[in-house]
Amino acid sequence: MIIMIFIGLNMLTMTMDHYQMSANWKMGLNYLNLIFICIFTSECVLKVFALRWHYFKEPWNLFDFVVVIMSILGLVLKDIIEKYFVSPTLLRVVRVAKVGRVLRLVKGAKGIRTLLFALAMSLPALFNICLLLFLVMFIFAIFGMSFFMNVKHTGGLDSVYNFETFFQSFILLFQMMTSAGWDSVLSGIMNEHDCNPPNPEVGDPGDCGNQAIGIAYLLGYLVISFLIVINMYIAVILENYSQATEDVEEGLTDDDYDMYYEIWQQFDPKGTQYIEFNSVSDFLDVLEPPLQIHKPNKYKIVSMDITICKGDMVFCVDVLDALTKDFFARKGNPVEDSADIGDVGPPQDRPGYEPVSSTLWRQREEYCARLIQQAWRRHRQQKDQSSLSGGESQEELKQADTAVLVESDGYVTKNGHKVVIHSRSPSLTSRSTDV
Repeated sequence: MIIMIFIGLNMLTMTMDHYQMSANWKMGLNYLNLIFICIFTSECVLKVFALRWHYFKEPWNLFDFVVVIMSILGLVLKDIIEKYFVSPTLLRVVRVAKVGRVLRLVKGAKGIRTLLFALAMSLPALFNICLLLFLVMFIFAIFGMSFFMNVKHTGGLDSVYNFETFFQSFILLFQMMTSAGWDSVLSGIMNEHDCNPPNPEVGDPGDCGNQAIGIAYLLGYLVISFLIVINMYIAVILENYSQATEDVEEGLTDDDYDMYYEIWQQFDPKGTQYIEFNSVSDFLDVLEPPLQIHKPNKYKIVSMDITICKGDMVFCVDVLDALTKDFFARKGNPVEDSADIGDVGPPQDRPGYEPVSSTLWRQREEYCARLIQQAWRRHRQQKDQSSLSGGESQEELKQADTAVLVESDGYVTKNGHKVVIHSRSPSLTSRSTDV
């Protein structure tokens, strides 16, 4: 945000250039320009130092890097550029394009980015429509030059806009493409009175217009170019905008992932890529739609089966993967798991990644633990009651002692219950025991 403030100040200083500036004013602007170059260069150097080669993987970073290089070259080679090429002011204007990054920070600009994306997707179709429009203008320019080449300069016809040559006809038709000024041009080509009539005897074509041909000519051109071809541009853009809007609503965009990592940074300020499992509920609650899961979300977290690593920590990508799968499941397009997580070793790009459980397995473990505790309490109560009554035989006491069976491998069963404990370790298999 601080850089955006400096960009705004830089834009403000560029508006202070004016005609016949004083020497002191010009010197002050030069010093301000030098300060902004130092600020933007420092930003670039710090980013390169922090991100290393990853800095150049982001298009905006590449743009910033090019702008900084051009600004430095414009400052060093100022006199040479002013003398042989262009003014360095044009190079400083490029830096203003960085204000486009504000769109990434303004929440309400998502619609603008969607519109720009729709425009980019429409470029191939718009190019074809442009070729069609060029063909229409080419044909009507030939017709206009043939019919109205000698028409007197009246109304909208003058020494620049007329039908005397092909290029002038083309320029005039380009002006009328959006129906601008067609009435004055029509009055000029319909002029049949204030003109010199043609004289076939001496071969003089005259400079009179033709009302019937003029009306038919402009009417046909305006209907084809303005009412049909130009509106095709709008139709193509609106269609792609509608499709882009549906894609944004039906899927996840880069903005959603950026939002996820920005909020993750608040829970993981040291950048370890891990947060405590107890913080997952709060983290999912403060996310923005469509990844947000409001509280109470305990059982939702359990159903998402998020991997829990050593130290009761969860990994950033594991949570994002679980949220992505949950999003597509809610849309009716569930994502199938490609492999069992227990059979996959820790990736090389995940330092300290040692999965020991998951939210689903943790819930099952807690459920089994509650069953064991309840069975043990009932066993103790029965044993205490037997001791107090003193009337039970040794056989009854023996049966009470064996009401709960704790096997040597750690799996617990009780009369009337089937307890299943699954191990996430590849060396242990799932087991069940009935008593």
